[in-house]
Amino acid sequence: MSTRKLVLAAFFAALPVVLSFVPGSIPVAGAKLLPWQHMTNAIAGVLLGPWYAALAATVAAILRNQFGVGTLLAFPGGIPGALVVGFAHMLWRRSWVGLLEPVGTVVVGATVGAALVAPSLMGKAIPLGTLAYLFLASSIPGAILGVLILRALERAGVAAPAGRLSR
Repeated sequence: MSTRKLVLAAFFAALPVVLSFVPGSIPVAGAKLLPWQHMTNAIAGVLLGPWYAALAATVAAILRNQFGVGTLLAFPGGIPGALVVGFAHMLWRRSWVGLLEPVGTVVVGATVGAALVAPSLMGKAIPLGTLAYLFLASSIPGAILGVLILRALERAGVAAPAGRLSR
């Protein structure tokens, strides 16, 4: 366990929570869309790997629900995207893998959200197509922004081109 990664994971957990207040989330069809979560997933998955990124997304979802700025859909809407980016980065070692965040969010997250979380924990029936469309609309701009930030961090010398943190 790395202290540096834990501190960064705490930062990446706090960032989307703060951004849930300002500029805020987008409430649609029982979900509160937050592109900033997907931006954070793209960055954390590349810089920290799948497990720390998933930990940050889980803590962010817990805090967003506690503060009333998220719904239970924050769990399936955030964690799978972080895992996909982290695992993809282990395979390809490039920052562009942040663009794969919507794969986890839409394919896994929307399916789990529509099939399990919304009907059993929220008492709502949200069609898979609706939730997939909403998650896609939130995750694509977030992932693009995350990759742009990763590229800026690489140019600034904070992150190596392969996504690892520079000393």
